[in-house]
Amino acid sequence: MSVFIEVEKCDGCESCVEVCPTESITIRDGVAHFDPEECIDCEACVEACPNEAIYMIEEGQASNQ
Repeated sequence: MSVFIEVEKCDGCESCVEVCPTESITIRDGVAHFDPEECIDCEACVEACPNEAIYMIEEGQASNQ
């Protein structure tokens, strides 16, 4: 699994930053970005995002959103 951030939906609210246990998410230019090397796929950011801008996808699966 891998985190995917749909930047068009992200408003930079920092909800994901606040819940990330590895501090792998930062807000740059008003949108969330994550460090895939630090991410542990815990899905805390997915659950915290009020805009449904963050979701998990299977490796090799194309996003259909």
